[in-house]
Amino acid sequence: MALTKDERINVLNIGLMLLSCAAAFIMPFEVFLFAYAFMGPLHYLTEISWLHDRQYFAKGKYDFLVLLVIGIILTVWDLASIYKWWPFNNEENMDMARDWNIYQKLLFIAFFSGLIVAFVKNHLLKIAGIAFVFFISIGIYGQLYNDNIAESGQEGMLTMLLTSFVPTLIHVYVFTGFFMLFGALKSRSSSGIWSVVVFVICPLLLFMLFRETSFVPVTPYGKEAYGNALSGEGFFGLNKEILDRFFDQKITIPATITTNEQYRQFYNTEWSNLVFHSSTGILVTRFIAFAYTYHYLNWFSKTEIIRWHKVPKARFIVVIVIWLVSLGLYLYNYKVGLQWLFFLSFTHVLLEFPLNFVSIAGIGKELNAISKNGFKPPVLAKAK
Repeated sequence: MALTKDERINVLNIGLMLLSCAAAFIMPFEVFLFAYAFMGPLHYLTEISWLHDRQYFAKGKYDFLVLLVIGIILTVWDLASIYKWWPFNNEENMDMARDWNIYQKLLFIAFFSGLIVAFVKNHLLKIAGIAFVFFISIGIYGQLYNDNIAESGQEGMLTMLLTSFVPTLIHVYVFTGFFMLFGALKSRSSSGIWSVVVFVICPLLLFMLFRETSFVPVTPYGKEAYGNALSGEGFFGLNKEILDRFFDQKITIPATITTNEQYRQFYNTEWSNLVFHSSTGILVTRFIAFAYTYHYLNWFSKTEIIRWHKVPKARFIVVIVIWLVSLGLYLYNYKVGLQWLFFLSFTHVLLEFPLNFVSIAGIGKELNAISKNGFKPPVLAKAK
């Protein structure tokens, strides 16, 4: 029996998952770096274009500006820290800037503002809600938060999830899963449900199979592009955070280390060994490589959603030109590409927040309908 259009798309996506999974097994670091540089910029641009045509799934026409402005501020803040602009131009100002907790506050505001603009239509209620979130963020990330950090040396779990994982793995894996599940439930697609099942199984396979096998060790270029424990650039910090928080990987400084230079060298070497060469470090990167690679492939497989043939020609040309420039930056220097594409990569995450909440609400709505009418197409369920 011939497959329906929906079934063909879901079979294609299962194939793309298995392909992403196999690539992540073989060469996780380089596969992730390639996917992020080659497919990432085109994904940001086409998704922002798609979201724009759908009013960013917000209730108001200009609601997205809240998220866009936050993206601009965070980009300037990030570039200021890299290029030592004010307030990162001297030690005194840097200490002051850290106490402001700008990154934490703005991500908190963006996340919950995305929830508000997705469901609140009344302008006054919307403004009041965002203002409330703003003042809550000041309360949470004020002096008490700084004191707790100074005492414990670590952020709380909620803050860590919001700042480290929502813009990265939660965005590319969890929210992608929600979007897939919502689509499958809404269309009552059995093949869509199977694609979600495979999506959940793939990370389990990545952690369970070939645990002690490194098929292709990370290359010198991969290490350089990935960053290190001291630079604060690249993706190294994400792996380090996962290994520290979820796998209890720690560095013990020996008593023989007495100088700051010795400490830095030892700390960086030990963490590099954990991230690039330990079995746990490689398993973690396999999952990261799979999550990002399939996140992009899943998006580009949905031609009916992107509707390339409907995009205005002028916008299409701009998208292609920016994508080609982005590739040039990554080829010139991977870290330069990361720095100057921070705005696109980060802002597309923020602009997607309303869609994420709409998808989660949609899953609840569809599950409720299925509990009442069974797993039938919506039209048949209503006819009953």
